[in-house]
Amino acid sequence: MPATPDDPFDIPSLDQALAETPFAGKLHFFPTIHSTNTYAMQQAENGVADGTVYFADEQTAGRGRGAHEWSSPPGSGLYVSVLLRPRIPPADVLWLSLAAGLAVRDAVMQVTSLACDLRWPNDLLLGPRKFCGILTELNAEVTRIRHLVVGIGINVHQQQFPPELSDIATSLHIETGREWPRQQLLIALLQSLHREVIALSSSNDTNAAKQSVLDRLERASSWVRGKQVRVDEAEGFEGVTDGLDARGFLQVRTPQGPRTVYSGGVREIKKTRGK
Repeated sequence: MPATPDDPFDIPSLDQALAETPFAGKLHFFPTIHSTNTYAMQQAENGVADGTVYFADEQTAGRGRGAHEWSSPPGSGLYVSVLLRPRIPPADVLWLSLAAGLAVRDAVMQVTSLACDLRWPNDLLLGPRKFCGILTELNAEVTRIRHLVVGIGINVHQQQFPPELSDIATSLHIETGREWPRQQLLIALLQSLHREVIALSSSNDTNAAKQSVLDRLERASSWVRGKQVRVDEAEGFEGVTDGLDARGFLQVRTPQGPRTVYSGGVREIKKTRGK
């Protein structure tokens, strides 16, 4: 594989660019770490402040949703976890997760002009292949969230993937044929995420903020309606996506009737040629 381009982070410049957000002065960079999400959750237990950001040049045990790993080779991607203590009820965590996907989409559009697709709840794709995953973890009581960590992994500089991933994974470099500065992408991402968090946690009309998330997802995602999918949830089932309900959960029409997807992966069922 060709050498990864030299694409360092400049912490003082990051702090300056993020001065109007709660992230300035709370940026922690690691040349290598096991998992930024695991570390952030550990630090949250120690009382670290809202808005603390952990990001790395490499993860040796990066994690995706479920039991999946997230490939995090050195210098190739943006691996970042944001610790939040939002004033929202635990039942509304999905909204923050969905909004994080919109924040990534907005940041990528700002930096690269690429319009990516959103696969519920928050995978981001370019064409049929995934380039970004989001893992949201929390510690909560019945009525309040103690802390929440939004982990975001974006494939930036990868020029190829192992054979087992080449059909399902891509990167910004593969899609555009050029390099994109991770620093610029991180600034745009954190600024967009800040706007989303403020809208959901500080708005006088949280219903309007949630409706905004729904409306933007409808416009940004080809997966929300009319997609033939298999849902890997419990025993698994197949059907056609039929929008999001008022709580943000995906609806699927099946031969047995409508189903709501609460968790699990959603995968497109490829049509067999000639049928």
